[in-house]
Amino acid sequence: MQTVVEELTQEAERQLRDQAWIPAAADRVIAERAAAELHAAVGAPQAPQVLSDVDRLARLREALAALAIALAHVHGRLAWFLGAAATALAPILHWRALPSGDGPTFGAVQPTPEQYTEAEEAIRKLHAILTHIATT
Repeated sequence: MQTVVEELTQEAERQLRDQAWIPAAADRVIAERAAAELHAAVGAPQAPQVLSDVDRLARLREALAALAIALAHVHGRLAWFLGAAATALAPILHWRALPSGDGPTFGAVQPTPEQYTEAEEAIRKLHAILTHIATT
């Protein structure tokens, strides 16, 4: 997850630097809003570790929802970028924080603490590039 997001952010930075991608004003507004929502969901690196797994997973899902909502309002390169970012974070949708008990889980699995951290770091990278897009 983190590797894919790193590649996406590097490609976005390259396109912005080479002026192959010049975000429209409306795209910058959407990027700024999405960046703020990602930051609100995941926050600073030390914050999530004090949260329960249930709360960490809820925040990761909030971040993924913020990307999906932003994607619904754009077209072109920003939409392609957000779609690829949401796809990279898709494993979050299959995670569960609660024990399964004796029943089926619809294929949901409990992530490791490292997977939570990796997902949070990936979202922070997305926050950073969306902030950059918003100010370009």
